[in-house]
Amino acid sequence: MANVNPEGPARRGFKDRAVEKVARAVAGDRLDNLQRRLDELEAEVQECRQLNLRLAEVTDLVEQLLLPIAAQDQERIAAAVEKYSRAM
Repeated sequence: MANVNPEGPARRGFKDRAVEKVARAVAGDRLDNLQRRLDELEAEVQECRQLNLRLAEVTDLVEQLLLPIAAQDQERIAAAVEKYSRAM
C-alpha cells in the first residue's frame, strides 16, 4: 500500500530537512561517519551478491560437467564448457 502524506510532498520535504538539521546539531560528524559507513556496507553487500551469483554459476557448471564426464559424453562436456565461456 502506498504511503500517502496528506500534507503533500513539500511539507514532507520540510520535515525531512528539519530532522536532518536536528540530527546534525546533535550528532555532528558522527552522522557523516555513519552515512559513509552505510555506503561502504551497501557496496560490500552488492559485492557479496555478485560473488554469490558467480558461485552459483560455477556450481551449475560443475554439475553440468560431472554427469557427462561420468558418462564419457564429450559432446555435452564441450557444450557445457562453451556455454560457461560465453557467460564470462
